[in-house]
Amino acid sequence: MGDNHLPHDETTGAGRDEPIRVLIVDDHELFRRGLVLVLESESEIEVVGEAGDGETAVRLTQELMPDVVLMDVRMPRMNGIEAARLIGECAPTTRVLMLTVSDEEDDLFRAIKAGAHGYLLKEISIGEVADAVNALMDGQTLITPSMASKLIVEFASLSREADGWSPERPRLTEREIEVLKLVARGCTNREIGDLLGITQNTAKNHVRNILEKLHLHSRTEAVMFALREKLLEVEA
Repeated sequence: MGDNHLPHDETTGAGRDEPIRVLIVDDHELFRRGLVLVLESESEIEVVGEAGDGETAVRLTQELMPDVVLMDVRMPRMNGIEAARLIGECAPTTRVLMLTVSDEEDDLFRAIKAGAHGYLLKEISIGEVADAVNALMDGQTLITPSMASKLIVEFASLSREADGWSPERPRLTEREIEVLKLVARGCTNREIGDLLGITQNTAKNHVRNILEKLHLHSRTEAVMFALREKLLEVEA
């Protein structure tokens, strides 16, 4: 259990008519069973299946069409990164959250490129996983802070080779640029609202508009964009 905690949002999951359907994928049966017990105690979450390898995970995703797949990185038969890529192809509406002990930069970069919507180390408490599932369904991209800093440094190096703001891209308003900078620093919608003196819903709408204007699909891509366009200063 580590010091990195997911912010608890009392409004998380509010307004959903159906429980969040979750598939748990991990080759360690004890850890997998622990997740099942914790998540099944949450009224807004339904565990629809389990798998011990990536190959089975892809098959069960096609059969069950879960909302969220919680998946380890290193597993037999097919690793979680390859499984995430295939899940993105066969079930593009399913959100994949990597939950792993691997703090290797290469695993992080490959997972994000494969379409994973988050990357959390197992140092978080097992009780925080339910918060993570809800946050994922609320559109957040979750990355353990220590791993997020590695991601930022990597894309900062790529940004040095990038051109300036493309004239073909829609221009953002000053407020949207402020919001984008905070998104790139890992702020939640609530934190953005507090910092800018606006409501959480207004902040959420700004984030949606930014992603739509820039044809981006996630907060992770927004971080990449902000670094490429030199909107966020990163120390080498």
